[in-house]
Amino acid sequence: MGRITVAFRVFFAALASAAKADRLQASLDGAVLPKVHADEKRLPEPKRPEPTAPARSEAITLLAAMQREARLVDLVKQPLADFSDEQIGAAARNVLGDCAAVLDRFFGLAPVAAEAEGVLCDVPAGYDPGCYKLTGRVEGNGPFRGTLVHQGWKATTMKLPAWTGAKNSALVIAPAEVEILPSLTPES
Repeated sequence: MGRITVAFRVFFAALASAAKADRLQASLDGAVLPKVHADEKRLPEPKRPEPTAPARSEAITLLAAMQREARLVDLVKQPLADFSDEQIGAAARNVLGDCAAVLDRFFGLAPVAAEAEGVLCDVPAGYDPGCYKLTGRVEGNGPFRGTLVHQGWKATTMKLPAWTGAKNSALVIAPAEVEILPSLTPES
């Protein structure tokens, strides 16, 4: 019964590893093999390099979404001198609303301070300067009390889509759009 077990182990070892199959073949051919100790460290099999994704900044991804869904770049790059204030305001209203939707979807924006702007706000001692910007007469280490001028903003999530496009278009914010005209063919 022991030989059958050994035969199965050898069979599956040879299937699983080319190196073991070579050693088994050499052994069957009568070659003297070096002794392998169980405590010897095995060399790890070399890792295949994984294909790298095209490089694209998350900033470009965000800007591309703002252009695609809100036409933000079009509005900003438009020569405004050609339009009246009313026309600019009407265009900006739509663009700003669509930009807000993109920002909420990607970042889940929420105010840093819970209080409404214009009311008294308490800032604890040892506050994080990344969360609070103090202006006016700031003395000591706090706690502080003052009027909330701006609630601040923080992201509650970050869900930017991963770039899957080609490397040469990684910096493209919006592709050029070309409308193809129907072919003019002579009538028969």
